[in-house]
Amino acid sequence: MTEFVLPNDTNTLGNLMGGRLLHWMDICAAMTAQRHTNRVCVTASVDSVDFRSPIQLGEIVNLESVVNRAFNTSLEVQVDVWAENPIVGSRRKCNTAFFTFVAVDEAYTKTNVPEIVVETDEQRQRFEGALRRRELRLVMAGRMNLDDAHDLRTMLLHGTDADGDDTQRGDS
Repeated sequence: MTEFVLPNDTNTLGNLMGGRLLHWMDICAAMTAQRHTNRVCVTASVDSVDFRSPIQLGEIVNLESVVNRAFNTSLEVQVDVWAENPIVGSRRKCNTAFFTFVAVDEAYTKTNVPEIVVETDEQRQRFEGALRRRELRLVMAGRMNLDDAHDLRTMLLHGTDADGDDTQRGDS
C-alpha cells in the first residue's frame, strides 16, 4: 500500500502524525489478513510498534505486510513501513508493528483460518516469533499461565528458542 504525506497528515513539525500512520498500517494489515482468510477480519491487538524515524511532509510511504502465522481463529500480520524521498531518491525503513486479527463469519462469529505454509528460513523465523509474541500477549492479558507459554519460557530462561538456537544479542 502506498500513501503520500500531505499537510493534513502532519503535526506542527511537518512530520507524519503517529495516529495517521497507525491508521494506514491497520488498513494495510487488514487487507492482508482478509486476503489470507477470505473472511472479514477484525483487529484484536497491535503491539511492538516501533517508530524509528520520522516521516516528512512530501515523502511517499510504502507499507508492506505479511501474515507471520495463523492460529485457530486469529492470525498475526507484520507491517513494515518505508519512507521514500522522491526528490533525492532515498528510501529508509521507519516503522514495524505486529497486528493480531480475528476472522469472523457472516454472523460475526469467530471462524477458523487457513494455516501458513512455511517455505523459507525467513518465514520460519517470523512463524516462530509469532508464537512467542502470542504467548506473551496471552500471559500479559491473564489468559495464559506463564508455565503454559513453552516457547516464551524457553527463550526467557535459556536465551534460546524452541529449537535451541541462541537468541542472545551481543558482539561476537
